[in-house]
Formats: sequence, structure tokens, C-alpha cells
Amino acid sequence: MPKLSIGLILPDVLGTYGDDGNALVLRQRAQMRGIQAHIHPIHLGEPIPDDLDLYTLGGGEDTAQILAAKHLLSDGGLTRAASAGRPIFAICAGFQVLGQSFRAGGRIVDGVGLIDATTVTLDKRAIGEVASRPTGVGLTEELTDTLTGFENHMGATLLSGEARPLGTLIRGVGNTDEHGASEIAGDTQQRYAEGVVQGSVIATYMHGPALARNPQLADLLLAKALGMKLAELEPLEIPAIEQLRKERLG
Repeated sequence: MPKLSIGLILPDVLGTYGDDGNALVLRQRAQMRGIQAHIHPIHLGEPIPDDLDLYTLGGGEDTAQILAAKHLLSDGGLTRAASAGRPIFAICAGFQVLGQSFRAGGRIVDGVGLIDATTVTLDKRAIGEVASRPTGVGLTEELTDTLTGFENHMGATLLSGEARPLGTLIRGVGNTDEHGASEIAGDTQQRYAEGVVQGSVIATYMHGPALARNPQLADLLLAKALGMKLAELEPLEIPAIEQLRKERLG
């Protein structure tokens, strides 16, 4: 029987918005397929194993972000896991922390540098439903279902280098508003971007939790962690999830 280890990274500081639920969704969807799955919470100050199968990070406030970035940089475990190609899924503050830099507490803070992104400040808080069409780049090549979530952030996250958007906006603000995107003149892809895909990292501003609202994305992460194609995973029919998606995408 296959086994799966899921790292829940810093739930004590990056757990403000219920994004711990993403790890629970991954475990449940694995177990429903007969896969032994265990969640390994790793708290602030604890070493981060670099040999888990899959990692999740959630959202948090400014002080939490600063603490998280400092720990992740000094520990290095998550960076080694990314270098080994282990899937990492990050939400909101976790998204910003994995970039090159972000603004928190009135200053610019160094990020972990796993994605080529810099977060500045939006003119107005982005709050409400967000939806996008998957770009299908890199790790997300097999992803086809519309992505849905709830955004609540003040960050304008500008992508560069090898970073590519996870989705193209249908609704909401996503990574940045027009003011933020204007820092990269004429970049239409930047203006309508939601989330990021780079290497083994997938990050997004979607709360919800995101993987409860996007089962195909959850299964993609499971498949990558298991070294499989998405199509090789046994399908799951859960009517309640389909009803939720219809309501949110309606």
C-alpha cells in the first residue's frame, strides 16, 4: 500500500485563515483511495524535514510572515525539499514568503527565494471571490478545471524570471491590480495573473480552503507527490464538492 507524508509548515504562525484545511483535504482524498497518508505539523523553531512527500503553507499576518521567513531561511529544509522536486503548495502569506521579498511591518523583508516574485502593496485591499482559468504551465500541465477561491490580501505580487501564473483571472484581483501591474509596463499576463507555478512550487491567493474548492488541484498535488500522472489516480465522486463548485462559480 502506498504511503504519503504531508508536511504542514508552521501552522502556529501561518494558520490564520483556516488554510490548514488543505493538508486535511490531501490526507482525506489519499485515504479514500486506500493510500496511507499522515500529516506532519512542523512548528516555529522546529527543523523542517526535507524528505516528506508534499508540503503545505497557509496565510498569516505581517508579524507571522516575518517570523516564518526568518525560520524558513535559517532552517533550509524547505529549500532542500524544493531542490529535490518535492511539491510545495502555499497560500497568501505563504505565497509571499516564498518569493524574493515582501513588505511587512512597514519594511521590505527577504523571502525564501523559491519563486521569482516580489510583493509590494496594493492601493486597496483585495477581498472577495476570485476565479481563474488554469494556465497549464509546468507542474500544472494536466490541470483543466476552473480555479475558485476567496482572496483577502493587500499584496501585489509581481512575477519575473521563471515564475508563471497558475491561472488567468476570470473574477477578482489575483496577484495584483492595475496599479501594481503598471510597475511592469505593458505586461498583460502580469495584470491578469493569479498565483504562481515555478519548479515544484504552486502558490495562490485562494483561501477556501483552496483544495476543498478545487479537487482537481488537490489530486494533481497528490499525483505529483506519488510520482504519478493525474490521470492515473482513481477518480472520486463527491456530489457535495461538485455542488459547492457550482455555487461558487455560478
